[in-house]
Amino acid sequence: MSAKGMTRRLLSLIGAPAVTALVVASVLAGCATGSPAGHGSFSQQTGSTGNTKIAIVAAENVWGSIAAQLGGEHVSVRSIIAAPDADPHDYEPTAADARALASAQYVVENGVGYDSWVAKLIAANPAPGRSVLNVGELVGVKQGGNPHRWYSPDDVHRVIEQISADYKRIDPADSAYFDQQKQNYQTHGLARYNQLIADLKSKYSGTSIGASESIVTPLAEGLGLRMATPESFLDAISEGTDPTAADKSTADKQIETRQIKIFLFNSQNSTPDVAALVTAAKNQDIPVATVTETLVPATASFQDWQADQLEGIQQALSKATMP
Repeated sequence: MSAKGMTRRLLSLIGAPAVTALVVASVLAGCATGSPAGHGSFSQQTGSTGNTKIAIVAAENVWGSIAAQLGGEHVSVRSIIAAPDADPHDYEPTAADARALASAQYVVENGVGYDSWVAKLIAANPAPGRSVLNVGELVGVKQGGNPHRWYSPDDVHRVIEQISADYKRIDPADSAYFDQQKQNYQTHGLARYNQLIADLKSKYSGTSIGASESIVTPLAEGLGLRMATPESFLDAISEGTDPTAADKSTADKQIETRQIKIFLFNSQNSTPDVAALVTAAKNQDIPVATVTETLVPATASFQDWQADQLEGIQQALSKATMP
């Protein structure tokens, strides 16, 4: 097992006592909070209208970016995982994270086992009136399913609808404002993102592609692309375990015989196996496009980050030899 896989297994063993100790440590550390990851601070929760902002914690900045844009001046959003070099699978929460979650009115967690530490911290420090959005539960993906739901266009739109509805429930006085924010985001903020998805699906649906890990699967499904790489290979790389020899052989052969038109890989998780596949694809003149697991740069909006990646995929597909 790889070092990454061993770390993940150790994290899965973290129980309530360890989490409780973390929360206690956070209380003893005092009330000061660290700098929020990208989208506002809980130390300043009064909007320009004088209204108190909804204090929100998003486990990942991919959801935090959306939450911040939908809430505008009436929310204060702190994204915990925001550094481009952070591995969300292996993240270990800090005392500052515990404090942020303890004071949050609204929490957005990805779920599907991706950020199980959030539920543990919340359970260790219950708070009346706090609302939690579990994306996996919202979109019906159970434990063991693909957790990378922000790469599913349909799931993204469902999350947008739910967050907006939750904002209006928490702060009904500003319902009209939240409705306007959602409309602006869907029609203007996501315009390039939505158009690229429609164009790619229309032109390249059914095209066979290869990939380095399962992060790409929800996007491939949303674009109508056919994923040729064995699912077990994709899951192994994503989970930090070693793929089987049979899966490695299949992935190699697909490239050698040009059974795939393009190859997509997560540049934030380039294992030796993945690096070998990327090199092999380039040697076979198979266009390669990259994706990342978190926002790059960390200050980018969700839609700009996604649209830039979609343009890269579009360029790769346009260079490929189409049937």
